[in-house]
Amino acid sequence: MSLSETALAPAPQAIPATGASLELLLTASEAYPALERLFLAAQTEIWAGFLVFDLTTELRSAEGRAVGRTWFDLVLHTLQRGVAIRIVVSDVDPVMRAAQHRGTWRTVRMFNAAAGLAGPQAQLQVIAAMHPSETGILPRIALSPVIMWRLWRTARWLNRLAPAIRTAMLRDMPGVARRMRLRANGTVRPRLWPVPRLFPGTHHQKIAVFDRRALYVGGLDLDERRFDTPDHDRDSAQTWHDVQLILRGGPEVAAAQAHLETFLDSTGGAVAPPPQAGLLRTLSRHRARPGLHLGPEPLLAELRDAHLAAIGQARRLIYLETQYFRDRGLAHALARAAQRNPALSLILILPGAPDDLAFDRKSGPDVRGGEWLQSRCIRTLKKAFGTRLFVGGPAQRLAHAGDHPTGRDRLHGAPIIYVHAKVSVFDGEVAIISSANLNGRSLRWDTEAGVRLEGAAVVAPILRRVMAHWLPADAPAALFDPDVAVRHWRRLAIANARAVPALRRGFILPYDLRAAERDGRAVPMLPEELV
Repeated sequence: MSLSETALAPAPQAIPATGASLELLLTASEAYPALERLFLAAQTEIWAGFLVFDLTTELRSAEGRAVGRTWFDLVLHTLQRGVAIRIVVSDVDPVMRAAQHRGTWRTVRMFNAAAGLAGPQAQLQVIAAMHPSETGILPRIALSPVIMWRLWRTARWLNRLAPAIRTAMLRDMPGVARRMRLRANGTVRPRLWPVPRLFPGTHHQKIAVFDRRALYVGGLDLDERRFDTPDHDRDSAQTWHDVQLILRGGPEVAAAQAHLETFLDSTGGAVAPPPQAGLLRTLSRHRARPGLHLGPEPLLAELRDAHLAAIGQARRLIYLETQYFRDRGLAHALARAAQRNPALSLILILPGAPDDLAFDRKSGPDVRGGEWLQSRCIRTLKKAFGTRLFVGGPAQRLAHAGDHPTGRDRLHGAPIIYVHAKVSVFDGEVAIISSANLNGRSLRWDTEAGVRLEGAAVVAPILRRVMAHWLPADAPAALFDPDVAVRHWRRLAIANARAVPALRRGFILPYDLRAAERDGRAVPMLPEELV
């Protein structure tokens, strides 16, 4: 019964782990087939939580294509086999993120359709869960012009559609529909009062547990936009570099299962978050008296705390890949570590620009404020580390053909590769892989999940593989040597920047801090956690 509450790729190389089997998956061309095989191997139950889980996504594995063409077919097949599925798909603020809100409810509808086709024995619970935190009344009133402009823009878009299509769209946008009045001619207009409630938090995690035996966790959601290959040979706006893990056995699996069973109650304020040894989380809840507050009340910042602890213990090389580096507390912790230890160096890999600026041509206060904040964090690192710091961004090895007026969709004359991975490695001894970016939103507001891996036998192969991904196939040993890696990464990146794209070695280039500073703006009263 259904309960609704609101190209083929090779198997990745397994990395040995103590007490558990671990697979590191780079890009969706490795992760999607692996996830398909996990669904096909499940015998009794699947628990999951994702920001995006689009059932129109094509199946990539040979095993998956044996049962159908898309994830709808795979879910149907899984339910028909008697496997119970409980999945939480993140709902988002329908005013500020209307398109993603529509995608969430389309996913709910398609899951329910699969359950209906599977028959009365189907065991499905699909939940569209919005983070319960609300913006306080005073910020809502201050933001009311922006809120109403967004609603009018959505209404104009709906009214341009044919009546039947408009009806279908509103079916998949219940949060928008509640804020609209239906006119006699079938068109809509926004309700002028009350000012819509705003929900700034998000369940941002990407995590699934299979039969309480296998854990799938990292930074990757499921849809066609996020599909990419290690060659990154798609259009630049379709590149999406990500990292995901599969762990079988070990305490992480049990901890993840318990988290999936409790996080909605914890964020809803019904229970305190129980301890979960083996899993790192960010959890927050609605403030009892939001008042002037724009965002939620933090409950757990385990991912941030784990980073701070690992920074304090690092002695030789810290390697970070992240979509955003905007947490000034982390930047200052890294700076203090550099000042204490003159042997410590840092490699930071970022996308050349955020996707909404590079590809969607957005330049609102949140985008400019985020670029300003990231620039400040990088300047803090540069002052502390000096030549012991390398900040890089990847780009394709071909000439740029776009026409973006700001040029942020390219880096040193080549189309950028969009980095969405969330990987932190400390001295080749400790690794943190999660759904969390290194910004205030991921580390204090949103629901996030990840794991901390320890020991050179586990972590050193992970570090080598994520580093090697950006380097030429014949990369010399010096690029992996923690004592000299920064110097050689900088030398390679500068040489690449001076060469024409077709002659560059690997993907790595220097990050363009001046471009980020040019586009960044300090935005008064903008909480750092919002960007």
